[in-house]
Amino acid sequence: MRRRRGFMTAMLLVGLLFGWPTLWAVGAPEFTLRFGGSDPGRGLLDQTTRKFVELSEQKSNGRIKWNYFCCDQLGGDIAQIEQMMANSIQAYGDVLEWYANWVKDFAIFGWGFTFRDDDHFARFLESPTFKEMAEKLRVQNGLRILAAAPTEPRMLWTKKPISKLDDLKGMKMRVPEIKAYLMVWEALGTKPTRVTWAEVYLALKTGVVEGAEGPVSAIYGVKFHEATPNGYLTNHILSSVHITMNEKTYQSLPPDLKKVVEESAREAVAWVRDEAQKVVKETLKKMAAEGAKIGTIDTRPFQERLREAVGKAEAEGLWSRGLWQKVQAIR
Repeated sequence: MRRRRGFMTAMLLVGLLFGWPTLWAVGAPEFTLRFGGSDPGRGLLDQTTRKFVELSEQKSNGRIKWNYFCCDQLGGDIAQIEQMMANSIQAYGDVLEWYANWVKDFAIFGWGFTFRDDDHFARFLESPTFKEMAEKLRVQNGLRILAAAPTEPRMLWTKKPISKLDDLKGMKMRVPEIKAYLMVWEALGTKPTRVTWAEVYLALKTGVVEGAEGPVSAIYGVKFHEATPNGYLTNHILSSVHITMNEKTYQSLPPDLKKVVEESAREAVAWVRDEAQKVVKETLKKMAAEGAKIGTIDTRPFQERLREAVGKAEAEGLWSRGLWQKVQAIR
């Protein structure tokens, strides 16, 4: 990389001396990298990852150039994480619970009603327990989490109206390839059915599934409310967002560019945390104006059912014993 910079500097000087055109060399990127995103429809996750790309290109004065692939263009989340581990893409961003497929304790982010609010969530992200999880991911899988933050709550959508927990019994519920989600919705009485995010709209429309859930802004982006009008503000999971980078690529950067990607990631996730509440309110208004019937439901029975299921989750090794209790103890 030093040789390349030296060569480019020499060519610029020669061009200035002899009057050759040199504009091609000015601002040429030193690192051209690939960023994978899975969130379609320009939801908050997509906006956050795009902001990171924009900030890191600006702060590096063009020395870093990202080729950004959104909307599962490079495959689903698991496929993209595997590509990041192989360094065929250099960075990726979505929700933290996907990493449970490699470091099981990340499953805690997919367990319903684990976090009381955004502040509780943010304090856990600063805790030694989370830092140990992130370090295990870095050492074992070569993935460095540059920054993470809570974003928006997830809501439930159903083909038929519901008013209580028992109404979910036997419902075909869409879940992703995350075991925690499957166990959560089993505990709540549904029949979990794995469907990729891109196929959920059609699955709801045709009755392949009778229920689905997701972050508010992402749901609007893929038009769940057009497939079925019944939405409920259950807030069963607080979504996260993160920016993660392949460790070898990170280590290949000079110190000043390491600082750039770290600062850009922190700024991007801080932006989305500040933006989330406003975006959620605006999005819910849009959905209602477009015909959605958005209601609330008493989630206390949901919370109690999932508290009772924590022991089973730990007995089956979903996460390390005592992790859920550690999270609850954070004040």
